[in-house]
Amino acid sequence: MVKTSRRDTAVRDRADDDHDLDAPRPRRPKAGAGGRWWVGVGRVLLWAFIIVVIFNGIWFPIRNGFSLPSSSSADTETTEAPAFPEAPAAAFALRFADTYLDTSDLEARQSALVSFVPEGEVGSLNVPADGLTGENLTVVAVDILDDHNALVVVRADVNGEPMSLQVPVYSDGDALVLSGPPALLAAPAQASLPEGVSYDTDSQAAEQLRDTLSGFFEVYAEEAGHLDRYVEPGVSITPLPANTLEFHELSDIAVPSQSSTGDDDVRQVAATVLWSLPSGDEAGDGGNAGQMVQQNYLVTVVDSGSEWYVRDIQGAPHSFGG
Repeated sequence: MVKTSRRDTAVRDRADDDHDLDAPRPRRPKAGAGGRWWVGVGRVLLWAFIIVVIFNGIWFPIRNGFSLPSSSSADTETTEAPAFPEAPAAAFALRFADTYLDTSDLEARQSALVSFVPEGEVGSLNVPADGLTGENLTVVAVDILDDHNALVVVRADVNGEPMSLQVPVYSDGDALVLSGPPALLAAPAQASLPEGVSYDTDSQAAEQLRDTLSGFFEVYAEEAGHLDRYVEPGVSITPLPANTLEFHELSDIAVPSQSSTGDDDVRQVAATVLWSLPSGDEAGDGGNAGQMVQQNYLVTVVDSGSEWYVRDIQGAPHSFGG
């Protein structure tokens, strides 16, 4: 009995072993199996998106606050610009100065001054009869103090001497009035010219241009119908009025060796012209006949390849001492 039991047990054990060999062994699941790692990636991306949104929501307003001017500051800068009526104030002060400096008729002067000053203040502008005279009046500056106040500087020959009259003007936005009596001061200072700039000249071009410019100036003053002969095609130059000047001589001409624009076919020529004044009557035996007037010009000329033409004519700056 004992042996049979052991044999049965061994048979069962072997059968169990065979069964174990036939059935596959269960495998251990790998990490991330079942799509779990996609869940992890999604969470990371979600948190990254949330962080970016929060960061931009905080940083952009701060950055814009530093980099862009606010509308209120722009409005402030606009309103701070002076709105004083400069041109009307200049005309107002010039009319006042002409009246103030005319003391030949005190009664008429006082009546005229009423329209420039506040009510009851005209007496503060009284001066002795024939005490002041003013000639050659002109406005040389308008010093704006704020939106309502300015000092207008009028240059004049007062009693024969160059002086300036400073006129305080007030504006209420619609009208003007003196805010106080004017003040006589020294004449405006005279500027000093800098030394002229020296440049190399082209003597060959000057020789070529002498006849051309002499012919141009002659018809420029006397024979306007022939002006096209010397003017660049397509360009229009208005001649002098008839019988105002007569060409006498092209006394000097200076042609720079190089063009200021880099185009050597275009030059600006400094020309000195002597004009004679025509007779003051038809008989030609009176007036200013024979008298000379010297004028300086800056003439722009163009080389067409075969001859020179005039493109423009104007006064010559910095021609003193040349």
